[in-house]
Amino acid sequence: MQNLLDPAILFFVFGIAAGLLRSDLEVPQPIAKFLSLYLLMALGLKGGFALAASGLSPSVLTSLMAALLMAVVVPSLGYTFLKSRMSKFDAAAVAASYGSVSAVTFLTAIKTLESQHVSVGGHMAVAMVLMESPAIIVAILLTNMLRQTAMSPTLVTVSGSSGAVLSAGDGSSHFASIGKILHESFTNGAHLMLLASLFIGFASGESGRAMMSPFSVDLFKGMLAFFLLDMGLMVAKNLPSLKGKSPALLIYAALGPLVHALIALGLSRLLNLPLGDAVLLMVLSASASYIVVPAVLRYAIPEANPSIYFGLSLGVTFPLNILIGIPLYVFLAKNVIPA
Repeated sequence: MQNLLDPAILFFVFGIAAGLLRSDLEVPQPIAKFLSLYLLMALGLKGGFALAASGLSPSVLTSLMAALLMAVVVPSLGYTFLKSRMSKFDAAAVAASYGSVSAVTFLTAIKTLESQHVSVGGHMAVAMVLMESPAIIVAILLTNMLRQTAMSPTLVTVSGSSGAVLSAGDGSSHFASIGKILHESFTNGAHLMLLASLFIGFASGESGRAMMSPFSVDLFKGMLAFFLLDMGLMVAKNLPSLKGKSPALLIYAALGPLVHALIALGLSRLLNLPLGDAVLLMVLSASASYIVVPAVLRYAIPEANPSIYFGLSLGVTFPLNILIGIPLYVFLAKNVIPA
């Protein structure tokens, strides 16, 4: 209940309501893009400053390895569940989206933890970065295997990177180079901003934190509220795309994240992760990408329908995580992870 009364969450709910009422309220695209970049910069700086203070201890490395493991487990489980319920190309794309992460969900979780005075490790921002690409790699490998079953593969080398040109009967071909996909993923503007901010925060340390605090800390809550308003409007716009979708897909979008979070909770308990790290690992495992991964998937898996993987992640999973998931994950972790 406390989470629902948070001003940022209330602005998110207001955005959904305004969109469903077909109001002409909108956040201009340039401003929405600025807000996104600001939040990523603030998150990266905060993570970098904290990482500079804590260093790469064994506990930090354990949390990062747990994040990498979940980035492989989640898309693998997702594809296994979905492949018999939809097109296998769509299943691979949805699995990639859910194996990756939502920066806004992560930011909202950090704000929730800080309001409850739960210590948050800056290295979990690094974990978020690490979890972005493994799911994409898993999806590309699955997609290339699917193409190989339907086409005759011919191995080639393009710019020093091996891949497969898969020729169809009409003479068309598809080439999926993991190197190229990774390049597009890591050079995506949002991803690059986060990486650069992490490095700058780490390099500048405590003096940098003192200088940037008015920008990256004092303004953060207001900027997040404004951005969540825009996300609420976007959720309302994408809800119609879910009409007619298989109930199995909607069930996966609603309950799959909870299953992923519970797996992350069990792993956190097994590895004795701190409470803050455990909650954020649950949030990262339960979230789904609707920015970086969909942009990459349009090139990597053109056979997949974007309205499915984008609609499910933004129309179902994102609002459920913001409104219900985050407080639930915090509650579960507090009852499982030793204080």
